[in-house]
Amino acid sequence: MKLFYRQSGTGKPLIILHGLFGSSDNWFSLAKVFAEKYAVYLVDQRNHGQSPQSDEFNYKLLAEDLYSFIHEHKLNTPYIIGHSMGGKTAMNFAVKYPDQLEKLIVVDIVPKAYPVHHDHILDGLKSINIDALTSRNEADTILSKQIPEPEVRQFLLKNLYRTSEGRFQWRVNLNAIDKHIEEIGAGMQHSGTFQGPTLFINGARSNYFKTGDESLIRSCFPSAKIISLDTGHWVQAENPGEFARTVTTFLDND
Repeated sequence: MKLFYRQSGTGKPLIILHGLFGSSDNWFSLAKVFAEKYAVYLVDQRNHGQSPQSDEFNYKLLAEDLYSFIHEHKLNTPYIIGHSMGGKTAMNFAVKYPDQLEKLIVVDIVPKAYPVHHDHILDGLKSINIDALTSRNEADTILSKQIPEPEVRQFLLKNLYRTSEGRFQWRVNLNAIDKHIEEIGAGMQHSGTFQGPTLFINGARSNYFKTGDESLIRSCFPSAKIISLDTGHWVQAENPGEFARTVTTFLDND
């Protein structure tokens, strides 16, 4: 699968993978910061953004998509950052292909299974009749019945766009996500370890990281460093300055 991406900067390649319902657009501001030191590749994973859509959707496929992307663009042992779903993709890739990357950064996700907890988001998005939709404000009003948080609705509605004919469409493949939502919450799909330099950045106010997860992390990533920032799940968006400093410090140190 040929993935859509945005590239900026020069130097050591740095690949960034977004989370569920996200896209490369979510990382645009931080990419400008990282592009001062690295060649940054913001990638839309399958069924997201401007990448192709597919009925198949699981972490084995996402990891293979990443492998193909790295080889297609001849990226030599890149650094890889993944947030949430993107972090699961990156972890599975690192364990299966440990010689294909130099350093790994995982943002607010750990190598374990999570119960389905995005069903209300899917219900909200599916409640929008995309064929009859007349405005983005109308979509926001409909979505507010399921999702009261304005910032969450704003994030989700970034997936809404107008075609050249003026009709609304989703960039995210809702049917595939709905069909495979339990697989997106699944634990590691590949056994083994990644021995290379690894950093886990967790949100101290997020519920994705629990007491005892440290030992689970190090069972797969023995050299992992674990840092918590005073944020919720959207670490990079809630405190981009400290997040960027944490990332560059890790990447610049041997």
